[in-house]
Amino acid sequence: MWTIIGQSRALSLLKRSLEKGSLAHAYLFVGPAHVGKMTLALNLAQALNCKAAEPPCGQCLSCQKIASNKHADVQIIGLNHNDSSEASSRVEIGIDQIRQLQHSAHLPPFEGSCKVFIIDRAELLSTEAANCFLKTLEEPADKVVFILLTSNERLLPVTVVSRCQRVGLLPIAISEIEAALEKKGVTSEKAKLVARLSHGCPGWALDAHWFQQRTEHLEELLSLINADGEERFAYAARLAAQFSRDRELVHNKLDLWLDCWRDLMLVKAGSSGSVTNIDQLAALIDLARGYRLAQITAFLNCIRVADDQLRQNANPQLVLEVLMLNIPELEKRSKENSAIQFEVNYG
Repeated sequence: MWTIIGQSRALSLLKRSLEKGSLAHAYLFVGPAHVGKMTLALNLAQALNCKAAEPPCGQCLSCQKIASNKHADVQIIGLNHNDSSEASSRVEIGIDQIRQLQHSAHLPPFEGSCKVFIIDRAELLSTEAANCFLKTLEEPADKVVFILLTSNERLLPVTVVSRCQRVGLLPIAISEIEAALEKKGVTSEKAKLVARLSHGCPGWALDAHWFQQRTEHLEELLSLINADGEERFAYAARLAAQFSRDRELVHNKLDLWLDCWRDLMLVKAGSSGSVTNIDQLAALIDLARGYRLAQITAFLNCIRVADDQLRQNANPQLVLEVLMLNIPELEKRSKENSAIQFEVNYG
C-alpha cells in the first residue's frame, strides 16, 4: 500500500518501472520540504523488499520494519539520521558517512531482496562526500538502489544529478490535504486551516507538533512588532544561538512570519479572502491598519533575503540583527491603542 498523498505522476512512473523490472539504480526525488519525498522513498524501499503479490502491502514484517526504520537493508543517511552525539552539530553530510555507505553497499542484502540507501537533504553533501559518492554511482553494485532527496537540486554537483533518474514531486491540492486530514478524524474547520498553512505539503499538515509550535511563533512575531530596539536585538541573539542548534526550526519560524506578513499585504490590498492564516483574520485586519502597503511589501522582501542568506551560511546573528532593524514601525496611534492578540484554536 503506497501511503504517499497525491503525487500520481511519480507513483505511475515507479509502478511501471517495478512492473517491468526496469528500475534505475539511483533516483533523485526533488520537491519542497515535507511534500512527501521521504514517504515515497520508504514506500519504494518497501515495494523492493515486499513479497506480496501487489507490493508494497504495508502489512508484512519487511514493510513494517522499513516503516519503523528497523530494516537491516534500508538505511537513511543525513544530518538527523545518526545516533552519534556529533550529529546535531554538523552542517554537512560528511565523507565518513558516504564511506560507510560504500562499504555497506558492497555487502549482499542481509534480510531482504534489495539494499536501499536514502540520502536525506542530499544538497548538504560536502564536496568530498559528493565526489566520493559519485564513484559509487559510476560503479553500481547489484541489488542496490540509491534514493537522493532534495529541495534544491541546483546545489548538487551536475555529475551526481546526471547519474540519477529525476522524479519531481509538486505541492498537492489543498482539497486533497483537507480530505486526508478529515479521514484521520480532524474536524472540517481545522482541516481547512491546516491544509492552507501547509502550502500543498502534507508532511506539515500531518505534523501535530508543528501546529502546536505555531502558537509560540505567532506570539513571538507579535511581541517583536511591539518591541523596542534593545528587545529586538536581544531576540536576534537568542535566535542566532538557536540556529546553531536547530537550523530547520529557525527557517520554519521565518516561513511562518513570511505567511503572516503576506497575509497582512493581502488584507491591506483588500483581498482578505485569500489569507492563509484564516483563523487570525480579525487580528490581521486590526494590525494592517497600522501599516502602509509599501512597508509591508518591503519587509516581506527582507524576510525572504534573510532566509536565503541563512541558507547560504551567512553570519546568523548579523543576518537576524539586520532583519530586526527592518521591522517596520507601527503608527503611533495604532501602538497606543494596540490590543491585538493572535489566538489559535486547536479544535
